[in-house]
Amino acid sequence: MKFAIKASNNPLKSSEIRLETLNKKSRIKQILENYELYLFLLPAIIYFIVFQYIPMYGVLIAFKDYVPSLGILGSPWVGLQHFVRFFESYQFWTLIKNSLGLSIFQLIIGFPMPIIIALLLNQMIHQKYKRFVQTVIYAPHFISIVVLAGMIFVFFSDKGLINSVITLFGGSAISFMSEPSWFKPLYIGSGVWQETGWACIVYLAALAGVSPEIHEAATVDGANKWQRILHVDIPAIMPTAIILLILSVGNLMNIGFEKAFLLQTPLNQPAAEIIPTYVYKVGLQQSEYSFASAVGLFNAVINLVLIWIVNRTAKKVSGSGLW
Repeated sequence: MKFAIKASNNPLKSSEIRLETLNKKSRIKQILENYELYLFLLPAIIYFIVFQYIPMYGVLIAFKDYVPSLGILGSPWVGLQHFVRFFESYQFWTLIKNSLGLSIFQLIIGFPMPIIIALLLNQMIHQKYKRFVQTVIYAPHFISIVVLAGMIFVFFSDKGLINSVITLFGGSAISFMSEPSWFKPLYIGSGVWQETGWACIVYLAALAGVSPEIHEAATVDGANKWQRILHVDIPAIMPTAIILLILSVGNLMNIGFEKAFLLQTPLNQPAAEIIPTYVYKVGLQQSEYSFASAVGLFNAVINLVLIWIVNRTAKKVSGSGLW
C-alpha cells in the first residue's frame, strides 16, 4: 500500500514502472509467438546446464580436504590452504612462465597468420588454384593431436627426417625432443601449421560480405591491391578479428593439454610442464583432487579476468566487444 502511494505521488517513477511492465509483457508475447525458435534452443540450453553449470558444484572441493568416502559436503573445510600451497610451491613460477610463454607466443604468431592467409586468398583470381590452396592448408586441421605428436617425433627425433637432412649436408644432429629450448618452437610451429588454414575460414566469410562495388570504386579512384587491402578488406574483417582476439586472450592460460603432454620427455620437461599437465599429474596420478581443483580454479579465474580486461579495452578502443 505504501509503495502504491509513493508511486502515485511520483509520476515519473509510475511511468517507468508501467513501461517496465509493458516491456515484460511484450517479451512474453514475442516468446509465445516464436516458441518454435526457442524450442530449437532448448537442447543447447539443457546441454550447458547439465554439462557446464551443474558440474560447477564440484569446485567446492578446491576449498576442502576432499575425501571420496565422505563426499563433497562431508569433507572438512580448509579454506584457501590449497591455493597458498600452490603459490608457495617451487614449481609455481616455472608453471606460470611456461604456460604464459607458450600462450603469448602462440597468440602473437598464430593469431595474425589466418588474417594474412585470408587476405592473400581473397586476392587470388584463379579460382581452381585458390580452391586447391584452401584444401591443402585446411587438411592439417583434421589430423588428430595424437597423430600430430607422432609425426613430430618421427620427423624431429635424433634419427628422424630433419636430422637426416642436416647430417646429409654435413651438419651435426640436433636433439629436438630432448633440449628444452626446442619444445616451444615445435609446439607453436606445429599449432600454426595445423590450425591456420581452418581459422582463416571465418575471415574469408567476412571478406565475402564486402561488396565488389567498393573494390571497383577504389580501383577507379586509382587504388592498387595493397591500398584496397589496407582500406577496404582490413576494416571489413576488423570486428571479427577483435571478437576472436578477445576469445583467444580469454583462453590464454588454457593451452592444449593433449599435445603438451604427448610431446613431454624427461629431458624437455622443465620447458614442457604447464598448468594443465600439472593438474592432470597431481589430480589423477597422485589423487590430490582438492589441490588439483584449486590450481584449475586459479587458472580459470585468470582467464576470466583477462577476457574481462580485453573486452573492456576493445569496446573503448573500437566499440566492438562480446558484451
